[in-house]
Amino acid sequence: MTLQELRYLVALADSGHFGQAAEACFVSQSTLSTGLKKLEEYLGVTLFDRSLKRVVPTPIGREIVDSARRIVEEAARIRDVANFAKDPMDRTIHLGVIPTLGPYYLPHVLTLVRETFPKLRLLLREEMTPHMLEHLAEGKLDAGLLALPILDPTLEVRPLFEEPFLAAVPAEHPLARRKTVPIDDLAAAGLLLLEEGHCLRDQALEACHLEGLRSEEIRATSLETLRQMVAMGLGVTLIPALASGTSTAQGVALREVAKPGASRTIGLVWRRRSPLAVTLGQLADTLAGSLPPGTKGVKPGNSGRSLG
Repeated sequence: MTLQELRYLVALADSGHFGQAAEACFVSQSTLSTGLKKLEEYLGVTLFDRSLKRVVPTPIGREIVDSARRIVEEAARIRDVANFAKDPMDRTIHLGVIPTLGPYYLPHVLTLVRETFPKLRLLLREEMTPHMLEHLAEGKLDAGLLALPILDPTLEVRPLFEEPFLAAVPAEHPLARRKTVPIDDLAAAGLLLLEEGHCLRDQALEACHLEGLRSEEIRATSLETLRQMVAMGLGVTLIPALASGTSTAQGVALREVAKPGASRTIGLVWRRRSPLAVTLGQLADTLAGSLPPGTKGVKPGNSGRSLG
């Protein structure tokens, strides 16, 4: 049993296709198939069900894949620890970011990283929170920028800043004449939210203590769509503070929400045993020390109330 055979095993379990697994391992399909056959002969068990359209691990194969994945990750960690010791900030980070944060926070992040860590390279991917956490666990992402709390003991969680929610109302609406908008009045005016599956929907409801609210049936797929719907007079909504400065919708008034705690906490998360822990720790310290406009720092020990 070799480390390379275990890599083949994990690759096939992830892709479900011999050709794709071979491509991921930079070998021919016959080489990968031969390696897996030798591994099955060595172990004396069948690792994959090949009778289906998508190749899937057998029950015993799933257990062995889990162990193999840990071994492959630890081997990569040993190699990376040795490489990263030279300069922890001279490397590439695969960074996930939630869609309701990315367009508004990333310009700040990229400028700050370029000035502070010129050798650090960020490869960015926008993902919903569940997908991001899945890809973190699989090693497809090194870290993620998302809303807290994230209750996963395998992840290191570093709160960065607290971002208030603002009320977005039609410019001619009576609420637009107020300096601050009570959350109950906002809810009564017809609260528009993102569709199910967007973490911002849960964050807004939880942060404003509106978990039981029945929002309007019309739901949007993005913050920009929400803003356009508000401009059309279809209702009102909650907008994260960082997104307030890029509004292109005319006829929308932004007002503070008259309720303490109407906010979400943004954090950086990564795997606790990541070989990039030193790099990501320094990155988190830098991001937490340079707050974007409209946000405030997070008290030590506070992971935020918002849902991820």
